[in-house]
Amino acid sequence: MAVTESSPPTEPARDVRAPAGPAAEAAAAPAAPATAFSSREWLVLLTLCCATFMCGLDFSIVTVALPDIGSGLGFSSAGTLQWVATASLLPSASLLPLFARVADLIGRKRLFTLGVAVFTLFSLGAAVANSPGVLIATRIGQGTAAAMIAPAAIALMTGYFTEGPKRARALGLNGAVMSLGFVLGALGGGIITSGFSWRWTMVALCVMGVLAMAGAVSLPAIRESGAAKRMDIPGAILATAGLFGLVYGISNGGDQGWSRPAAFGPIVGGLVLLAAFLLVERRHPEPLVPLSVLNRPTVKWSGLFGVITFGMCAGTTVLLSLYMQDVLGFTALQAGLSYLGEGAAATLGGMYVAKLLGRFGGVKVLSAGLLIQGAGTVAMFALPVHVNLAALLVTSSVMGLGHVFSVVSFITIMTSGVSEQDQGVVGGLSQLPQYVAAIGVSGLSAIAAARTNALASGASPSRADILGGLHAGMVTAGVVVLAGALLVGATLRKRTAA
Repeated sequence: MAVTESSPPTEPARDVRAPAGPAAEAAAAPAAPATAFSSREWLVLLTLCCATFMCGLDFSIVTVALPDIGSGLGFSSAGTLQWVATASLLPSASLLPLFARVADLIGRKRLFTLGVAVFTLFSLGAAVANSPGVLIATRIGQGTAAAMIAPAAIALMTGYFTEGPKRARALGLNGAVMSLGFVLGALGGGIITSGFSWRWTMVALCVMGVLAMAGAVSLPAIRESGAAKRMDIPGAILATAGLFGLVYGISNGGDQGWSRPAAFGPIVGGLVLLAAFLLVERRHPEPLVPLSVLNRPTVKWSGLFGVITFGMCAGTTVLLSLYMQDVLGFTALQAGLSYLGEGAAATLGGMYVAKLLGRFGGVKVLSAGLLIQGAGTVAMFALPVHVNLAALLVTSSVMGLGHVFSVVSFITIMTSGVSEQDQGVVGGLSQLPQYVAAIGVSGLSAIAAARTNALASGASPSRADILGGLHAGMVTAGVVVLAGALLVGATLRKRTAA
């Protein structure tokens, strides 16, 4: 049953007649900027950004700590250890459409609060896990909670901040925080793990969850649509199973090869289930994802560009990590510090993207963002076999700046002009690309490995051979992003108001 929360009481009407005397000059003073937030709006923004930062931090901070987790808990193999990361990714991706609909049924604020509470509890459980099975189970719980938080947070942001400059600024800061979470996770994970223990990475997530929970229970009331009455059970099963198979197959493809049954089978099965999902949605009176929403050009094309920017940035970030550690010989901590340029550029971009959106519109900013990201990624072809910090910091920072522009603008386009009753569904769809980004990681890693093997003349590849493979992956990523930038104008310019 849908929950409709009452909106906050409005202020009493005031006398709008101009006062006489000196007070008239004060009344004539310029109004506050359109993008200035009230104290209540700052509470909303900080709470939602805290949860976003926590979810972004979760993946990268654990990835850095994997070797210590493996030795500390006695994982039997590297493949088994990888499940510490995969166990969180799979439910996050596959359950997003389900929880996007649940947000419309029980209320976005309620689902967001529940998700933060569940994430915090499972983070505490992960911190005290005493066996591989227990840790993987808690990671599944964290991923499930992230699937609750992500669509509810975006839907709340578009609900609290009306379409226009304030929403653009809020989404810009949220995008910067999300990127910063991934970057600082790599740095913080290395510092915490080397100085203390991998368990403290889970404690850090638990602390973030407590802070987000304190803000969640203090969020002001928000009016929500009561249009959703029941759950589309067949659609939920098909969407969840289809996305699970797709993401699972993609995750295995980079390690085991795309033609192996462990990768090819789940991908084909996932695509078949998703096709069946679309057929079911045509006939269901209250579909999980209304096809009228899915067929909107701003939704489907923005989603594609979201997959491009997330997939190619995530894949390139992995290649950069390999470059710094396998070619340059950096330690994990040095590699983490080298991402600070990308994090600083992402933060700067998030602060100013709202002004660019207000001046040029979402389509132009999205196109420019992809161009900048693509240019920075292609320029990584110039990274040498010896340390050149200037080239490393400049190219990664340019890529990070363009990525934030792209992320904020594609979410802005996707969520603009959507009816209030569909905000939950669209909020979920806008978060899905970051979890399907595994296709970029697997694809670019496979290209880099194939090129490295082709260049290697001996039993083991040299640093130059590895660098040649990484260059091939980076250039591929840049070309894909640049092609996406050219496609923006053809698909969205005539369909989106400036």
